[in-house]
Amino acid sequence: MDSQRLLIIANKTCPCPTLIDEIVNRAGSGGEVRIVAPALNSRLRHYVSDVDDSIADAESRLAEAVDALAEAGVEGAGIVGDADPLTAIEDELASYDAHEILISTHPPGESNWLAADLVERARERFEVPVLHMESEYGLVR
Repeated sequence: MDSQRLLIIANKTCPCPTLIDEIVNRAGSGGEVRIVAPALNSRLRHYVSDVDDSIADAESRLAEAVDALAEAGVEGAGIVGDADPLTAIEDELASYDAHEILISTHPPGESNWLAADLVERARERFEVPVLHMESEYGLVR
C-alpha cells in the first residue's frame, strides 16, 4: 500500500489499540497521521469557560496514541480540536491534505456523535473519503 495521509477524529476511543492497528494498516509505509481529539466538555463547564480539564484529558489521550503509533513506525501528531467534531475536521483540512478521514466512535446507543449523524454529515460535507470505526475503548458502563 502507498503511504497515506490520514486524519483521525477520536475522543474517548483514543488511544484504542484496535484504532491504532487500523491506522497503522491504512497509513502504509511512510504514511502521515493527524489525530484530532475535540475538546469535549459539559454544557455547564463550557458555559463558564472551564475547558482546562477537557483539554488536558484530550492531550493525555493524544500523547498515548502518538507514542503507540511511533512504536509501530508511523509518524503521527496529536491535536486538540474544536468541541464540534465537524468544525475540528474542517479546521484541520485547511492545513492538512488528508487522503482519508477516519471517525472513531463508541457503538450506537453509546455515542453522541452517532446520535447526531456525524459520520453521514461528514460524508456529505467533505470531499475526502470518510470511514467509520466503532470501539468500546474508554466506554464507562
